[in-house]
Amino acid sequence: MSKRSVWVDTSGSKGYRFHDEHPFHPIRLELTEQLLRLSGEFPAAELIVPPFAEEEAEQAICKLHRHDYVDTVLALSEEHPDPEAVRKADAFGLGADGDTPFFPGMHAATRSIVAGSLAAADAVMSGSADHALHLAGGLHHAFPDRAAGFCIYNDAAAAISHIREKYGARVLYVDTDVHHGDGVQWFFYTDPDVFTLSIHETGKFLFPGSGFHHERGDSSGYGACLNLSMEPYTEDESWLECFGEALARAAAVFRPDVIVSQHGCDAHAFDPLAHIHCSMKIYREMPRMIRECADTYSQGRWIALGGGGYDHWRVIPELGAYCGWRCRPLRF
Repeated sequence: MSKRSVWVDTSGSKGYRFHDEHPFHPIRLELTEQLLRLSGEFPAAELIVPPFAEEEAEQAICKLHRHDYVDTVLALSEEHPDPEAVRKADAFGLGADGDTPFFPGMHAATRSIVAGSLAAADAVMSGSADHALHLAGGLHHAFPDRAAGFCIYNDAAAAISHIREKYGARVLYVDTDVHHGDGVQWFFYTDPDVFTLSIHETGKFLFPGSGFHHERGDSSGYGACLNLSMEPYTEDESWLECFGEALARAAAVFRPDVIVSQHGCDAHAFDPLAHIHCSMKIYREMPRMIRECADTYSQGRWIALGGGGYDHWRVIPELGAYCGWRCRPLRF
């Protein structure tokens, strides 16, 4: 990282854990952070812990999500939740048999993730940093009234809303997860000052079943939404050509004040939850392209969040090898 970059502490989000067999497991963060520390890319002096951010995150959650949904998340966060709350869980996307099952402490754990993304936004927008990375963030599928796709509260949308309200900045949101960034898109679908760009596997074959080219925004936000819907088995060259051209054109026309990006790494060929056949090359090139756009159009202001990626034992070692680092056995 550069001297003007900060890494947001993720310790408060370690409780975001559905169950041991669930693919969205905090071991993903531990493996990545170990790799970065051992490779010398994670200097402790550049960590920031969100100060007094929990209350601000609570307020952001209540502004963004429906009150009956937040109340249900709170009730289901108890060690032994009320049976009435359990009966309501399915209606809010939190059923025990769904992809986002409720678990003890989930409200506090997700609030910490929201707090981290708000802190990243403030670090960049206040001028104390040019870039901020919050690896635990990027819960882009959550909706105002329900959880979806492993996401309970939408920290990306919370950070963007915070930037709009506090700083009045125009935001370019770039989503590189293999799954369409649907939650963020729909939050800002009518907002002309938030441009959402998502590259993903086509919804014809993959969750969440959206993100098609005709989704372009609505009302005054028409034209501020761009979806790159890629066919299964797409490889590096096609993926990067589409992404690079779309990003360059969107940034040139929209001219953002800041870029917020979501960096799922599940378009990798080894990922078990998708069908794209890219390598680690795209995860070097896409951040480089985003940084160039930030330098050109937003005075370097760039907030990067994490995302999906579910083949831990192949992708993380390959990332290390790609960076020229000899991997050692990792201990937890």
